[in-house]
Amino acid sequence: MTFPAATILGYPRIGRRRELKQAVEAHWAGRLSEPDLEAAAAELRGRTRARLVELGLGAGDSSIPESFSYYDQVLDLAVAVGAIPHRFEALRERDGSIPLAAYFAIARGDDERPPLEMTKWFDTNYHYLVPEIGPETVFSPSGDRFAAQVREARSAGFVTRPVLVGPVTFLALAKPSSDAPEGFRPLDRLDDLLPVYAEILADLAEAGAEWVQLDEHALVSQALGASDAELTRAAERAYEALGAAPSRPRVLVAAGYASLSDEAWAALAAAPIEALALDLHRGPVPAPVPGLAEKVLVGGVVDGRNIWRGDLRAAWERLQELRSLGARQVAAGTSTSLQHVPHDVADEPDLAPRLRSWLAFADQKTAQAATLGRGLTLGAEAIAADIADADAALADRREAPGVRDGQVRTRLGRLSPGDLARPSDAERAAAQQDLGLPLLPTTTIGSFPQTAEIRRARARHGRGELGTSAYESYLRDEISRVVELQEELGLDVLVHGEAERNDMVQYFAEHLQGFAVTRNGWVQSYGSRATRPSILWGDVSRPAPITVGWSSFAQSLTARPMKGMLTGPVTILAWSFVRDDQPLAETADQVALALRDEIADLEDAGIRIIQVDEPALRELLPLKAAQQPSYLAWSVAAFRLATGGAAARTQVHTHLCYSEFDVVIDAIAALDADVTSIEAARSRGEVIDDIAAAGFSHGVGPGVYDIHAPRVPSVDEVAELLERAADALPLRQVWVNPDCGLKTRGYDETVESLRNVVVATERVRAKVAALS
Repeated sequence: MTFPAATILGYPRIGRRRELKQAVEAHWAGRLSEPDLEAAAAELRGRTRARLVELGLGAGDSSIPESFSYYDQVLDLAVAVGAIPHRFEALRERDGSIPLAAYFAIARGDDERPPLEMTKWFDTNYHYLVPEIGPETVFSPSGDRFAAQVREARSAGFVTRPVLVGPVTFLALAKPSSDAPEGFRPLDRLDDLLPVYAEILADLAEAGAEWVQLDEHALVSQALGASDAELTRAAERAYEALGAAPSRPRVLVAAGYASLSDEAWAALAAAPIEALALDLHRGPVPAPVPGLAEKVLVGGVVDGRNIWRGDLRAAWERLQELRSLGARQVAAGTSTSLQHVPHDVADEPDLAPRLRSWLAFADQKTAQAATLGRGLTLGAEAIAADIADADAALADRREAPGVRDGQVRTRLGRLSPGDLARPSDAERAAAQQDLGLPLLPTTTIGSFPQTAEIRRARARHGRGELGTSAYESYLRDEISRVVELQEELGLDVLVHGEAERNDMVQYFAEHLQGFAVTRNGWVQSYGSRATRPSILWGDVSRPAPITVGWSSFAQSLTARPMKGMLTGPVTILAWSFVRDDQPLAETADQVALALRDEIADLEDAGIRIIQVDEPALRELLPLKAAQQPSYLAWSVAAFRLATGGAAARTQVHTHLCYSEFDVVIDAIAALDADVTSIEAARSRGEVIDDIAAAGFSHGVGPGVYDIHAPRVPSVDEVAELLERAADALPLRQVWVNPDCGLKTRGYDETVESLRNVVVATERVRAKVAALS
């Protein structure tokens, strides 16, 4: 039994220039046929394999992961095992297969069917599609995309390792279908699912796969509603069955994002599988257990989540510690898939050379794993120069100007608990009465569609082809149009549309000290959507106001309240690549102080409603229960530090999206925002029951319109969700809004959707009035 000395657990799949995004969206728009889309995807996969070999992985030793997806790896598995919701059954082919058109319909919805719900992949900013599993779900193999990609690679001279979501994780991440009885859990269907996995493994072996990687990240998490013991028992059953499956490839079970529980580690070590991949960046080397003598252990010592070059010496020492466990072989690897980082530092000419020397994107991390693998094969002397180079980069980073700012640290040291407290609820409610808001006030989350014209104007300004005066005049015209549109639609609280912003985090990063931004650092967020996370490398401060001019201009155009729009400290951290040389809590407080100054300036400019978005609050929640209280304490404190200086007459809003809120409902209340808007459309308002049960006392805007799909919700759909909220919560608390910003949508669908939202709101207001 052989395994390569080095590997990675996955690679970015969108392309260096987002080629997959462009091809998929052209296909959706009818400009690219399905065969041409398949050809573009095959070309991208071929370039990826060749690049990984160039970086040091082997073309013929299974070190290259086959981790491509058109949209989402969980959806890929759901389709492969035939686990699609009943509402999409009509889209199957006669032979039972699920064509690509149906795959995209399940992801995005269509005129007749809403899509699968989305939520965050463990504690990352990647969104996966949540399978709907019930007692009625029929598992059966559907299509052969995994095997076809293995054959495609073989025909080009590559032996690849297909990557699939493991059976325990697939079911642990799923939700009960709408037809499932109370108390049913998708994990209850494990024994029914395993024979289908066995068939898929047999097909992969026939296609030429020597190894298969099954991602079982659920086994590290205590945030999925299942105990360590339950997940361990499920893993024991699953891998006893799959290990005994005939004609299968060798199995590598990967557990990333945190450390395995002691029980799960012992169970997998004893299971009849050939290899285990452990996250040794976020967790320690575990204790020796029986069963390792015939196992390969892949030490995830290269951080798959962040972009720092890292400590290669410490990674090497960790691999030596792993060797002491007595496994048959130790290999070097990444802690997770590299889908969470951009492609290549060398593709960033705008970054300062000194900063660039501290960084490692996917290509550099692949090379690091290959270097460590070379050391495992040839000895430490073979990589001594590489380790010395990494040591020098770490030392240079510690000493560089701007990494530590004495003024910032002095200001933080002077804070007191009183800086985190606002006036009482009663005082704020009285002071905000003169806003004159109606029952069930309507608003949006902040952004309006970023049209091609807006993006072209921004790009021209960035290239120097459009002067600053002309560009700002263009933006004022765009803001004026958005304000006029909202007034025509009849919205109660307006926004300026954020035409000046490229991204809700990057825009602030460009105006704060301690940040850098990339040109090509794209990372997949969900489906065809990608973001460019900023790099937070030093102490953070605000040299000048950031949003005040645009917000005050917008307010001058209307008598209705205009929201000032800020991104919160936790989300700025979550959606950036953050320095790893100090606790996150310290960095969050630095960002919070900068936002506190911005809020004061917005108030001075006459802005009465200020929204501080924290969609990532749940996202950063640690996967281990013991670490969660500390995180919730500092994340809430950072938000309150940002907003604690706001006057009673200032109405503070926040926004959270795509999360399981029951875990953090107390923390959401502790934010002490006057109004919290949340995602509720895809889940059909499920979160409303959690809010009502928790006795939430502040304003709540449960999203009544899903903006992550191109569907236009009907008046009846919106009214149904709004009535559910109005029935469960005191009417004085309920706001009406989409579930997220409108940046990614087109104007035609946005206007029609918002018009339906306003009509539905008027209908519910009339119904309430008639009953009172």
